[in-house]
Amino acid sequence: MVIKEGDIAPSFSLPASNGEKVSLADFKDEKNVVLYFYPKDMTPGCTTESCEFRDQTEAFADLDTVIIGVSMDDLDSHEKFIAKYNLPFLLLSDTDAEVSKAYDVYKEKNVFGNKKLGIERSTFIIDKEGRIAKAYRKVKVDGHVDEALTFVKEQLT
Repeated sequence: MVIKEGDIAPSFSLPASNGEKVSLADFKDEKNVVLYFYPKDMTPGCTTESCEFRDQTEAFADLDTVIIGVSMDDLDSHEKFIAKYNLPFLLLSDTDAEVSKAYDVYKEKNVFGNKKLGIERSTFIIDKEGRIAKAYRKVKVDGHVDEALTFVKEQLT
């Protein structure tokens, strides 16, 4: 099922880098959520994207918005990624791609001529009511975080 803007965001509950399970419902009626799916910890594009979100965390927080990253990496990998790049937000571990499939971001990708399944870089901005306010698919890292921040400022405040 393809998720569209205006749809209720698929619920989830995943192990998080803070050692707890985190659910979308934890933020309902209180915070907007920037839920970004990325392929792999410590890779160049994912590191750039995560660091750009890190650098704008306060700006998002000022707009009642939390940032949450999701990949198929395990919690040990997330802990190293957070420590190395000083990431101040939660990373969720979707090792079986259950949530990635629910958001329709688990796709066949062509990596150096080899087809394999993995996460297609995507971001969903979820409003306080739990609806998809904006869906960014096949995200190009350059300028993406600023575009997401502008959307939150203009549409959700």
